[in-house]
Amino acid sequence: MPQTESDLDRLSALRVLVMAGIEEGTHPRQPRIPDLHERLRAELARIDEQLRSLLDAMDRVQGLLDAVVSISREVELPAVLHRIVTTAMDLVGARYGALGVLDESGDHLKRFIAAGLSEQERADLTPAGYPRGLGVLGHLIRHPEPLRVESILSHPSSAGFPPGHPRMRTLLGVAISVRGEIYGDLYLSERLDGQPFDAHDESVVVALAGAAGIAIENVRLFERVRVGAEQFQRLLLPTLPDLRPFTAAAIYRPAAEPSQLGGDWYDAIPLPGNVVAIVIGDVVGHDLRAAASMASTRNMLRALLFEGGNAPGAVLTQLDRTLQAITSNLVTTTTLARIEPAGPGWRLHWSTAGHVPPLLIVPGRRAESLFAEPGLPLGVDTEQPRPDHSRYVPPGSTVVFFTDGLIEDPARSIDESLDELTDLATEYTALPLAEFVQALADHHPSDGHDDMAVLAVRTPPA
Repeated sequence: MPQTESDLDRLSALRVLVMAGIEEGTHPRQPRIPDLHERLRAELARIDEQLRSLLDAMDRVQGLLDAVVSISREVELPAVLHRIVTTAMDLVGARYGALGVLDESGDHLKRFIAAGLSEQERADLTPAGYPRGLGVLGHLIRHPEPLRVESILSHPSSAGFPPGHPRMRTLLGVAISVRGEIYGDLYLSERLDGQPFDAHDESVVVALAGAAGIAIENVRLFERVRVGAEQFQRLLLPTLPDLRPFTAAAIYRPAAEPSQLGGDWYDAIPLPGNVVAIVIGDVVGHDLRAAASMASTRNMLRALLFEGGNAPGAVLTQLDRTLQAITSNLVTTTTLARIEPAGPGWRLHWSTAGHVPPLLIVPGRRAESLFAEPGLPLGVDTEQPRPDHSRYVPPGSTVVFFTDGLIEDPARSIDESLDELTDLATEYTALPLAEFVQALADHHPSDGHDDMAVLAVRTPPA
């Protein structure tokens, strides 16, 4: 800002001179100086132009900073690439923009993200498809230096436009590098004011391309971490064993908003006498500690279930006390259930540790939530009693256990989400069990901010 302060000081001094000149010129004995006013006006105009240029530069820098921040907020690669294109268009006032991603050979484009096209223009381009990197675009691939073209058709590398392509006159192209290698090229065409792209446009887009390369690398690293975390999470979950005479199916879905790890888990264990034990739970948190807590809780519960035929409430009490004594596990919600023979049908025994209620779907009836008195989550108070509940289950019925990620949505109450889930379960209950849990996970009433697990067990028909 020193130059600006100097100009402002000069402006103040000139204004004093102007006033002095006016006073001198109006004195009857002083001669007027007619050219003084012209010189002063010219000087004022020059300073005003410099100030305007400075303000324009400041606006461009602020716009660039805002653009970098907006790009860095995206966590999915397609969203990052599209945001890079639209941001570049906004910064230089371009009507059209595109980003071409190079293939593994680095010679052609394998992906082309375009923005600014009308629906009709997109439809017209469909037969020809998007560019592969020929003509002027190919020139930028072979020579990855910033390229400004005032007439695309007049450029030596121009190959013309394919049928249906919008007529474009000007082009600004800049390469995007990721970790020192050319990732792709950013293309802009047709400034909205009709002028060709200038050096200021080029410098802004070059700066944006540098930030874009960092954003692309960050999101690719994040994606690798996310995929690794999800694979690790799935490895911690069991493959359902043969539960005959029952059938069972389960599904796990990570959160739509990527996180590190989840704490959702489920298990099904066949026990002697045509009995099956089912458990589903959710450890608080989304990190390695949550995953470790989930694994230790699941393994400890398996050991306790094989010890004897205690009621689910007693097993959860023993589990809670054991975990408190030998671990520092996080707070966990869970439901433990047993399904065992009962006359012509079956009986469901269950106990809940702060978990959402299971669903029961009896053939020919609407699904219902098995609301019952819940106990406290694991890791809160081992002295509190854990109520047991029981319900007769007719042949061919389905019991559905799930975590709260399937129904939680801040925009609605849990009761509303549970009602919607019972409607969905009733609608899809005729599907084979694997397709049934898939349908619940696909059409869930939650906002998708949390991971979810669903485990459904179907009793044999009469």
